[in-house]
Amino acid sequence: MSLPPEFHDIAKRVNNWGRWGADDEIGTLNLITPEVVRAAAAEVRDGLRIPLALPLKEDGVQAGLIPGRINPLHTMVQINQELFGPGTVACSDDAVTMGLQSGTHWDALTHVSHSGRIYNGRPASTITAHGRAEFSGIDKATPVVSRGVLLDVARAKGLDRLPGAHSVTPEDLAEAEEFGRVTVRAGDVVLVRTGQVQVYLAGDRHGYGFPSPGLSVRTPQWFHARDVAAVANDTLTFEIFPPEIENLWLPVHALDLVEMGMHQGQNWNLEALSTACAQARRHSFLLSAMPEPFVGATGTPVSPVALL
Repeated sequence: MSLPPEFHDIAKRVNNWGRWGADDEIGTLNLITPEVVRAAAAEVRDGLRIPLALPLKEDGVQAGLIPGRINPLHTMVQINQELFGPGTVACSDDAVTMGLQSGTHWDALTHVSHSGRIYNGRPASTITAHGRAEFSGIDKATPVVSRGVLLDVARAKGLDRLPGAHSVTPEDLAEAEEFGRVTVRAGDVVLVRTGQVQVYLAGDRHGYGFPSPGLSVRTPQWFHARDVAAVANDTLTFEIFPPEIENLWLPVHALDLVEMGMHQGQNWNLEALSTACAQARRHSFLLSAMPEPFVGATGTPVSPVALL
């Protein structure tokens, strides 16, 4: 089934192909300029460090919804082994097999394609089994250190968690912006809290993934208008799931990653940050969320930290 006209209409409005040149591979991360970083550093006032990653473990967030995306399989390959002979220093080592997007992660711009294209109009065929992502792999991403803004949609509505059928709209984002007494500006990394991660933290992996609140197909225009550098939230699928438009699967992924060139993150734990921002009565902070540079990868684990 081809993508509907309303999708292509939005795609035209948010398209950034060629904006930073025909050779660009990082999209809206170009908006994190030295000036943006200097201003972001001024957000640190109290010295609070709030981790936003979920623990990586074998009973993690993946419950089989996405084929092949497995939780970490952790194996000890050495245990107190005296590598250089008896009585020498002993070593313990371990190895992990996992889906790169199985836990708290960033999606690379190559994570999805549509109509045979990835970001900046390159052919989707440039992603291959042996060559991996030739262009815009996660290793091409520049350091994600910028001002972070928490748009606490759930708390703005007086809720601990949005219901599973809630589609987060531009109006919801504006409401959360006003609630947080903050204005999203160019180069910001926006974190959208729905409260959905509470379902996983309570032990319900299947309920966490489905049904899930998430971003509406209308939100890319809101982020594009504000020149947001990247967006992450506290859900498995990022966008509302099942989709708001019948049989239109992952349209927000396609608009953000392919058309806009905006990296997006999922499975971020925003609960402690929500409490800290409410107590401090400010919803902006310095955010460090460095992608692991897996060469040619379409996503990567990340261990983000908010500094208030």
